[in-house]
Amino acid sequence: MLIENATETLLLQLKTLGEVTRLRLVALCREGECSVSELTGVLRQSQPRISQHLKQLCDAGLLGRFRDGKNVFYRVPARNRASTRQLLQLIPDRDPLLAEDKALLQQLRGERLAGAKAEAVASQPADRALHRALLDLTVSASLGDLLDVGSGRGSVLKLLASRANRAIGVDIDADARQLARMELMLAGIPNCSLRQGDMYRLPFDDAEFDTVVLDDVLRGARRPLAVLLEAKRVLKRGGRLFMLTGTASGPLEDTQKSIAAWNAAAGLRLAPARLVPKRDPAWILAVATPADSNDVAA
Repeated sequence: MLIENATETLLLQLKTLGEVTRLRLVALCREGECSVSELTGVLRQSQPRISQHLKQLCDAGLLGRFRDGKNVFYRVPARNRASTRQLLQLIPDRDPLLAEDKALLQQLRGERLAGAKAEAVASQPADRALHRALLDLTVSASLGDLLDVGSGRGSVLKLLASRANRAIGVDIDADARQLARMELMLAGIPNCSLRQGDMYRLPFDDAEFDTVVLDDVLRGARRPLAVLLEAKRVLKRGGRLFMLTGTASGPLEDTQKSIAAWNAAAGLRLAPARLVPKRDPAWILAVATPADSNDVAA
């Protein structure tokens, strides 16, 4: 349903939210991406009934719908008009019924994480050092719209999402994406989205992101130059590209030379790489900007 008039849109949204089930659905989807099965489990209503409510919410522009593999997910769109954002802010966070729904969703996802025997993220000293180095890079410049390519179970997204306007993770592993959704929701991080995607052909427009992270994908790529060119395509002018590369993939000096050569060939200006940690480095953290940008990589 396409509604041109802002007043008509607001009236439709008010009418749509004036039903308790739809209000509960929007409140849940504010917490992050939710599947139909999760929403059905929390609200204890039939799948056809929940799907009908979700369609009405999408028609009113209150929720967005997308498919990830075999599953369909719903979330509050990251880019809403101001009137819609103000309306959603009126939904009470501490309402007992809505709080109970949120707790049940967290319980369901917590049980699934436990069933998957998920390992603690960033449990190793080298990972913690890498996370500190990444946070250092966010002090001087905003992350803006963030894309994490090879996001896995969302470790980097959890770390950086609170410093970004919106954050999207792309990974080919459906199980990893689902684990990341659960981790992010349980961590109380609502501005993240997970997508299926090919790092050689990202499902995004040109110049869509201020920051792109290549999350330990270059050394294992068949065509690393193609990966960098695709990352450069979706990067805004003046944006930054973060490259995380594990040192276990080969001799340290050879890896650094390869990263430098790939970036030069892609037309990216590479800042001196950081070894993390400095003693017995487990990671190479490199930052680049498009060579035609006036900004300098930090």
